[in-house]
Amino acid sequence: MKKPVFTGSGVALVTPFTRDGIDYKKLAALCEFHIEHQTDAIVVAGTTGEASTMPDDEHISSIRCAVEAVAGRIPVVAGVGSNDTGHAVRLSKMAAESGADALLHVTPYYNKTSQDGLYRHFSIIADAVDLPIILYNIPARTALNIDPPTMQRLSRIDNIVAVKECRIDQVAETAYLCGDNLHQYTGEDALVLPMMSYGGRGVISVAANIVPQTMHDMVARYLAGDTAGAARLQIELVPLIKALFSDVNPMPIKAAMNMMGMEVGACRLPLCEMSEQGLAALQKALGQYGLIPS
Repeated sequence: MKKPVFTGSGVALVTPFTRDGIDYKKLAALCEFHIEHQTDAIVVAGTTGEASTMPDDEHISSIRCAVEAVAGRIPVVAGVGSNDTGHAVRLSKMAAESGADALLHVTPYYNKTSQDGLYRHFSIIADAVDLPIILYNIPARTALNIDPPTMQRLSRIDNIVAVKECRIDQVAETAYLCGDNLHQYTGEDALVLPMMSYGGRGVISVAANIVPQTMHDMVARYLAGDTAGAARLQIELVPLIKALFSDVNPMPIKAAMNMMGMEVGACRLPLCEMSEQGLAALQKALGQYGLIPS
């Protein structure tokens, strides 16, 4: 059985931007906030962190900042995926040198590939570093799925240990084919309990940016046998999660954090501000959940 990188709620951390670049002081403060509220891992420079807008030096400096702020208290998972295998290898090596505990690798996007190409892509990356790797399967963004038989092939590679899975319909087949050789985390905040029911290890969560304790508690209660309590937390989150995914991530979560006074700045283009209608609905959901005055 492979050792999981973490069990519980890993936050898909936003990157706080100013007009001049990353607000590293704020990034460090966000890491501290998550440790205080029992987040189980920091996932930095992923989709929610807008890594696709960062040049390599900024990308790696954001990882280094998180590593230094966390100081070994919980795992730091670095998003270093690319649709260029060579680039993904270079980013992986730099993240390892920066002290990351694990790597998150999204499937190649835009140019896409075959299932055999996926295997070659990830196996070359895994061979280049010693860190544990979490695959990231999100076909809605990449137009490419890692099929369960390919998951099985990849799970035989020692340091490919997990997948952040956004297709709940194939979780059972992956579990059947891979067993304990590939741990599964959901990438969908609305589907934490279904993933746990299949033996999942938890969630890599957008909502955890604003409700970290709730996301941690949901997984912890499920694992402790309090499935009813875990279900209650999942159900209570429905309006909030709907609002947080009513527009392109991370536009709503950054807007929500700014409404809450967390001052994380705007998204970088091509992501932009939400519509006035969307902001009003988000504000209402935050108020209903008690995160801002209603």
